[in-house]
Amino acid sequence: MTTMPSSSLAPRSSASQAPPIATTREACQALDATDPLAPLRAQFAIPEGLIYLDGNSLGVLPVATPARVAQVVQHEWGQGLIRSWNDAGWMALAQRTGDKIARLVGAGPGELVVADSTSVNLFKVLSAALSIARADDPARRVIVSEPGNFPTDLYIAESLAAQHGCTLELVPAEGLPARLARGADVALLTLTHVNYKSGRIHDMATLTQAAHAAGALTVWDLAHSAGAVPVDLHGAQADFAVGCGYKYLNGGPGAPAFVWAHPRHVERFWQPLAGWIGHAAPFEFTPGYRPAPGITRYQCGTPPILSLAALECGVDTVLAAEPLGGMAALRAKSLALTRLFAERVEARCAGHGLSVVSPREDVLRGSQVCLARAEGAYAIVQALIARGVIGDFRAPDVLRFGFTPLYIGWTDTWDAAEHLAQVMATGQWREDAFQQRRAVT
Repeated sequence: MTTMPSSSLAPRSSASQAPPIATTREACQALDATDPLAPLRAQFAIPEGLIYLDGNSLGVLPVATPARVAQVVQHEWGQGLIRSWNDAGWMALAQRTGDKIARLVGAGPGELVVADSTSVNLFKVLSAALSIARADDPARRVIVSEPGNFPTDLYIAESLAAQHGCTLELVPAEGLPARLARGADVALLTLTHVNYKSGRIHDMATLTQAAHAAGALTVWDLAHSAGAVPVDLHGAQADFAVGCGYKYLNGGPGAPAFVWAHPRHVERFWQPLAGWIGHAAPFEFTPGYRPAPGITRYQCGTPPILSLAALECGVDTVLAAEPLGGMAALRAKSLALTRLFAERVEARCAGHGLSVVSPREDVLRGSQVCLARAEGAYAIVQALIARGVIGDFRAPDVLRFGFTPLYIGWTDTWDAAEHLAQVMATGQWREDAFQQRRAVT
């Protein structure tokens, strides 16, 4: 069974007091009826009867997106053609959407830009951060992360370390403070803020402070944070961050990602992918590269306008919560939903080999609940999907359920746990139809 380490560093809670746990389905219905965030569900095209607990992997389609993308295709592209780079504001779309995301992660206007993929952006910022750290002290040759970090983050860091004659060192989460305390050789600490497989939150502020005390820089992956939990990059004094557009930001499959650099670092070094859109004057077409000022230099190639238009619609669904309490209100509801689900699973599925591996302490848990079972975890998820409860599986034994409070309610949560209890009690997951492993799990 998968086990997740307990961190000795509890992040500071920025959420308001979570609503009470409901003890009956009727109580859940009452909470849904009085939930001030409930109207936000109307922003999404959710198939009837579906309980969608996979927004941490792919967010739901906003109802505004098809019309917006059709407008870009039919009018801005179809009629405006190349004129739309100017007339429809295409050239500013990456920065405009970046400014909206910045409001969700504690960054300032003009500090964050949408570009490329999370992996590509991670390569950019790790490279820039490594250059800064080693310029200050060439003896720093270690990039520190944790074994449970998202694999692509580790692959990129491993590749970069090999290119620069450095070492990637993986330290269990609970050992990070001690490793940083003896960190004279550490150049960078790179972590995913919310662990993808357990939902555990790292204390960004405390770990960043520990890294800085050791003379190292920090790179944070916000893929499972942005739009799901409160983030304060400036408050934490973080150095660099990247994040995903298609999870809690509801930007659609393969939506472009975002990149942020603290203003104290943004112009110290070139990022390694010196493309023409990151040039200070791309339409001068000069042969030599001159980086644009600020975060704009972290762009590379031509912006993907159709995807950017869809992403902006997705980000707007999260910003729609601002008049209702913003991220603090979303966080409070998320905590209540995830706590309810964990408690109902334990109550209804006792004796069936399922264990909750996500942190039970609210302050340590992101917006997901992960369960583990030594046998049949993949098939159990497939049986739930057949019932209209969509979660996902992560090898080797984790059932993962993401709770997006914009469109998930208390009754959804209660019913999802009941479906899981029925799958386990009846042994439905043992059916042959649920054993065949598909390409995407």
